[in-house]
Amino acid sequence: MAWIDQLIREGEKRVGEIEVVFAEGTSVSADLKRRNISIASRSDDCGLAIRVISKGKIGSSTTNDPRHWEQCLNAAVSSARLATAQPWDGLPKPSEGLAATDTSCYDPAISLEPDAARALLASMLDGSSEHPADVTSGSATLSMSTMTLANSQGLQAESRHTGVSVSLEAIAGQSTGSEFAQSCFMDIDPYAVGERAAFFAARSTGGKDIATGSYDVILSPIAYAELLGAAFVPALSGRNVHARRSRLADRLGEQVMDSRFSLYDDPHREKGLGSTLRDGEGVPARRIDFVENGILKSFAYDLRTAYRYGKTTTGSAVRGGASSGTAIGHHNLVLDGPRDDITQEPAIYVHSVIGAHTANPMNGDFSVEMANAFRMGGGTFSEPVRSAMLAANVFDMHTGIVGISQEVRQIGPLVLPSIRLCGLRVIGK
Repeated sequence: MAWIDQLIREGEKRVGEIEVVFAEGTSVSADLKRRNISIASRSDDCGLAIRVISKGKIGSSTTNDPRHWEQCLNAAVSSARLATAQPWDGLPKPSEGLAATDTSCYDPAISLEPDAARALLASMLDGSSEHPADVTSGSATLSMSTMTLANSQGLQAESRHTGVSVSLEAIAGQSTGSEFAQSCFMDIDPYAVGERAAFFAARSTGGKDIATGSYDVILSPIAYAELLGAAFVPALSGRNVHARRSRLADRLGEQVMDSRFSLYDDPHREKGLGSTLRDGEGVPARRIDFVENGILKSFAYDLRTAYRYGKTTTGSAVRGGASSGTAIGHHNLVLDGPRDDITQEPAIYVHSVIGAHTANPMNGDFSVEMANAFRMGGGTFSEPVRSAMLAANVFDMHTGIVGISQEVRQIGPLVLPSIRLCGLRVIGK
């Protein structure tokens, strides 16, 4: 875009380097209230973010109206003047052999039409009829966006994204159930989402008390993602490591997980929600092995953190949009290892947890309420478990993983199986 080139030229007159991100997108959504569509909407939005670097001083500014880019540039330059200088070794240059347009997460088959959203809702409602439960709410959203990244080093790249997401909540008596699905492609199964939400609501009725004690526990990908994201994932951030806010800070080269399992970020995973050619700063994305055969191998860095602490960026800068700036994150964080049927022996199955955000991010201790929990064995659910708490430590439980399921599920930037753990503390009656 000509105006972006003009913006960069103007910025170069005033600062050493400048980075410009412009994003625009459209979404169509529809919401259910019980079994009827309560609201349907279409929205268009855009955002511009400018980051400038002057002698190690970094300033930034954003606006939702790119016509005001001159004022946005002025604000970014002014904020840089107030910043504290830090080591800085330059924005990334263009990479040979890397396509200028990234379509890793783009599906041209997605249609941003109200009928498409209605069809998704209708399919979920059909699925929910499989079980005796009432639908309380649901939603379906389709989106399409384009993000352009350019800087004064000559880098100019574009990424195109599409998205489909559905969710449904159901109730049977006093028991509730919910389910969701999300993808960058038109490959989700809304019928299954509705069926699972109604299943968990209906199947959770008549729950039995459980005695306090130690149990084998199976965490679904949803429950595992909630706990992993609360403590273990933040501990991999280079910024948290050097700020001494990570329990893993001094453990490079040590065993932090059962030796059968590995944890890595795969930005080139087919149909991954976070798949990309470049990170949020334009650095070529590559696989990062954080934990390999149980041994901690690496932490995640963006440019700013890497320069500050004398490290090399791992291409781990992510953006939620132009106006959100960058943060250290992951693209498709995968737990991998030998897989098995982990549901044959008796265990407590936990579909989701309530209160994962209260886990201590420093030491990993947590105490959460189990939601849609069941006794299971022989590969099937038996009786539902009435409200009970699960108490353990996020870091310690990774050394006690007994097995992981064949099936995996992507939840945001996490690609996870169900995991089976031994001897977790369940607090019941």
